[in-house]
Amino acid sequence: MSEVTVLESKSMDIGAIADHVADHISGRTNNAAEKTIAVPGGSTPFPIFDALTQMPLNWDDTRIVLTDDRLVPGSHPASNQGKLSAAFAQTEAQMLTLEEGMDAPDFDLVWLGMGADGHIASLFPNTDPQLDAPATVMRLTPEPLPPEAPFDRLSWSLPALLNTKVAMLVIKGADKREVLDAAISGASDLPIARFLGALSAPLTVFWSET
Repeated sequence: MSEVTVLESKSMDIGAIADHVADHISGRTNNAAEKTIAVPGGSTPFPIFDALTQMPLNWDDTRIVLTDDRLVPGSHPASNQGKLSAAFAQTEAQMLTLEEGMDAPDFDLVWLGMGADGHIASLFPNTDPQLDAPATVMRLTPEPLPPEAPFDRLSWSLPALLNTKVAMLVIKGADKREVLDAAISGASDLPIARFLGALSAPLTVFWSET
């Protein structure tokens, strides 16, 4: 397992997380001419995206793609792609659309969330994600389907997500912290544990109580 740094706070520190991502976009932590970052959907990241877009960064050499998304049109209210494109519309960042069959980039940053069931991206426990999965992008059906988003998903596979220079995890709540600690200690076989067990890149975890 790679080096894991856990940064704790009482509530979500949007500024600290945005600064951490900005370091990679600005090139302060790598010298790549073009940077590709994977980001999650859901409600938690969008205030952070708002903070990022206010920063004077070199967006024109940045490519952004979702770690996973629901299989709905981009105009659908449940589409994270549509919301992501709108969030970065004022920047010159290149927005990539997650599609089956696409090649996995060499990610400069993979930013993940995690569910209380230990899922990352849309790699839910029932999908039994494998470290040697041949596909880079997988079509998956979570079980049970979340009632607020009862759709099949597209997700980068474990090998694709592991192909990164740096990883970041943003979670909140005591229940998720217990799942994370079990994964770090090797006491579980949930998707997050499989990811951490094979991760060679450094990981920064932003955890808050609320």
